[in-house]
Amino acid sequence: MHIKELFDLSGKTAIVTGGGRGLGQQIAEGFAESGANVVVCSRKEEACKEVSESLKQMGVGSLAFKCDVTNPEEIQHVVDRTVEEFGRIDILVNNSGASWGAPAEEMPLEAWQKVMNVNVNGTFLMSQAVGKVMLAQESGKIINIASVAGLKGSNPKYMDAIGYNASKGAVITFTKDLAVKWGPRGIHVNAIAPGFFPTKMSRALIEQGKEGLLSGTPLRKFGGENDLKGAAVFLASRASDFVTGEILVVDGGTQAT
Repeated sequence: MHIKELFDLSGKTAIVTGGGRGLGQQIAEGFAESGANVVVCSRKEEACKEVSESLKQMGVGSLAFKCDVTNPEEIQHVVDRTVEEFGRIDILVNNSGASWGAPAEEMPLEAWQKVMNVNVNGTFLMSQAVGKVMLAQESGKIINIASVAGLKGSNPKYMDAIGYNASKGAVITFTKDLAVKWGPRGIHVNAIAPGFFPTKMSRALIEQGKEGLLSGTPLRKFGGENDLKGAAVFLASRASDFVTGEILVVDGGTQAT
């Protein structure tokens, strides 16, 4: 098979949660550029509709939905409508996320629970609902958006969000375990662990600790608007057909220091 065919997503259908902005929007655009139909959903329906319209301009099918990933009924609606429109679901990106900055000794329980609910429970619920479709197909690619914060502790000078770190660590283990559970049934489960990208969630943190963060990044830059596309398309395409249970770190080299 030609290398271009290995990365071609034509005829595939993807769901991207948190697809109305930031990393989710970037990934959705990468999929559409590779030929996939893309469904984007998040709590911000209007943002998703704008992204969806721009994807349609690329010549692919697209739908937009309001979806709280902690709400099983809203998740099922997205799944049902996607199958109704496109007939199948080939790719799921669990990108929706939440964070809360506070010293560990002061972290409110409700804040901890909110972060865990979105980042961990949401990833589970979405994977479970979409997974039932993929298991029936005996094929599918699930990509969880983790974080380098889930791989180690963070200097509180730059990032003091223990709930976020713990939740992303849980997503990493969830990825590995689900890959073992569903691999024999044709489902690939991998994760991307981004470093620092200037999204709405991280922009203030980056502005506050810019010099220190860059000094710990060998490439001396933050992630840009194209830096997740290739990783996501790789894990969504036939190019990664012998890859599962892996965490692909995209961080400018911070994990190497």
